[in-house]
Amino acid sequence: EVRLVESGGDLVQAGGSLRLSCEASGFSWPDYVIGWFRQVPGKERTAVSCISVSDGSTFYADSVKGRFTISSDKALKTVYLEMNGLNPEDTAVYYCAMDIQGYYPVDAESLDAERYDSWGQGTRVIVSS
Repeated sequence: EVRLVESGGDLVQAGGSLRLSCEASGFSWPDYVIGWFRQVPGKERTAVSCISVSDGSTFYADSVKGRFTISSDKALKTVYLEMNGLNPEDTAVYYCAMDIQGYYPVDAESLDAERYDSWGQGTRVIVSS
């Protein structure tokens, strides 16, 4: 059974940075896509970014493009989300998820949450103004 564990969420001041991690376990297939999503209580979940661990292709939501960087360490089965220039609108619970189909290169369709099969429990990010 796939298990995803997020970490790195914290309280940070506007303009600050955080690095989130998503550690995956419980599987053996080599090709998959990891996506990061976020959700504010009472609001819909939105896509942030995704990466194919097969070819390293990445895609970002417009709201985070140029500020966030997604990367992966395939050997460690860990995906990172480096977040810079944080603002209060980035406050949310951040979830990582796995798309086991793993089509690459990723594109805008790869941010469709319906593609993802397994989800983590989330890590909270709070950005104070």
